[in-house]
Amino acid sequence: MTELNQTALKIVSNGKGILAADESTGTMTKRLDSINVASSPENRLIFREALFSSNGMENFIGGVILFDETIKQSTKSGNSIPELINQSGAVIGIKVDAGAKILAGSPEEKVTEGLDGLRERLTEYYKLGARFTKWRAVYNITEKHPSELAIKSNAHALARYAALVQEANMVPIVEPEVLMDGDHDINKCYEVTAKVLNECYKELKLHNVDLKGTILKPNMILPGNGSKNESRTGEIAKMTLKCLKENVPGEVPGIAFLSGGQTEIEATQNLNEINKINDTNFALTFSYGRALQQSALQYWGKNQEDLVNVQEIFSHRAKMNSLSTLARWTENLDKINIQ
Repeated sequence: MTELNQTALKIVSNGKGILAADESTGTMTKRLDSINVASSPENRLIFREALFSSNGMENFIGGVILFDETIKQSTKSGNSIPELINQSGAVIGIKVDAGAKILAGSPEEKVTEGLDGLRERLTEYYKLGARFTKWRAVYNITEKHPSELAIKSNAHALARYAALVQEANMVPIVEPEVLMDGDHDINKCYEVTAKVLNECYKELKLHNVDLKGTILKPNMILPGNGSKNESRTGEIAKMTLKCLKENVPGEVPGIAFLSGGQTEIEATQNLNEINKINDTNFALTFSYGRALQQSALQYWGKNQEDLVNVQEIFSHRAKMNSLSTLARWTENLDKINIQ
């Protein structure tokens, strides 16, 4: 077993998943604006530090994806954020892409940038304690999209990124996200996601990426948020698993789903249903941002001094998603009473 494979398994195995706390300053500002909290480096740190030092970290979180600002911050006690996360036993990750920019040749679509200077940045992040990374590509579904150009350009960038990350002795998370925006049905999501995954793995193999030392972060197979055809959890689970089995090579050790616009409960319930029927060797887990943090954030907005209950709420969500990785979640278990 290689070191990268061991790291990947440590992040996604044994009922653990990933806390995606890598919101850019712009995204975090929108979240804090929504709860009437000023978006200063101090306030962003207070909230994130509360999550990173909660009880739920040790038992349910295998890895944390950080933003550039956060990996360089220190806590009030003088520990660096990487030291705090290490104490919980979780692996430190870092978002390394520079965001999705307009794709030349198809201006309604996006390509993710950030390859320039990436090798040097990876060296710095490794020294700061990072052992895995994340790069997100986005694809929108319309009658004309995604185009072959968007599918191929993003797959190529993801593969170049992954090769550089493994060269730096870190595990790359490959995140090709087919967005939920639109009125497409679940079959269209399946068809597009299959194409996207297929192209990604073609490029990863071409770039000699060791798939055993990677983690895939895909969308679940869902109807668009404007679709008239609602899909039941069972159908979502079956189609998601089928898509992964047909398009993801067996060497990939773990698949950590993004929540992508689902509510906290939907993301937990759908993951639970997928694991009920999981007959693969993939560890199927979560890499959630909003679906782990939303309730804790809302509570904090109203009770800024009460970080204890902020931690309780976050730990509860982490536990519920951990149960989902083991197919043991139920709606009854998901009730929480905050004093």
